[in-house]
Amino acid sequence: MKTYMANAQTVERKWYVVDASNLPLGRLASKVASILRGKHKATFTPHTDTGDFVIVINSDKVVLTGKKLDNKFYRYHTGYIGGLKEVPYRKMLAEKSDVAVYEAVRGMLPKNSLGRQMLKKLRVYKDAQHNHEAQKPEQLQLF
Repeated sequence: MKTYMANAQTVERKWYVVDASNLPLGRLASKVASILRGKHKATFTPHTDTGDFVIVINSDKVVLTGKKLDNKFYRYHTGYIGGLKEVPYRKMLAEKSDVAVYEAVRGMLPKNSLGRQMLKKLRVYKDAQHNHEAQKPEQLQLF
């Protein structure tokens, strides 16, 4: 008996819509990263991108539990000396909630060219409107 190894030509991809309303950010990100990676399929192959496309809507309504709104920071560096910037998640979710969800998912994917390829299949929108009706996405209930 031979072991099945998926390749880029044989992968069947679906489109899913995930409603982020009242979902914790980390739990949402881990489920979405798993779908982008393809771990929910029986044909999962670690060295191949077997995942599906994911559309996350209502990112404005995502929540953080406990005191994370005030104690957790989004950190980035400008590239200049002393250029470390910190933005509290209260401000991040109020102004750029789509970036917060995108970065949370990005942190849970592999840190290599395969992870960057998987990340291209993610679309995040602040409200319930998206322009991917032509792909006939299925509603995905995470919890």
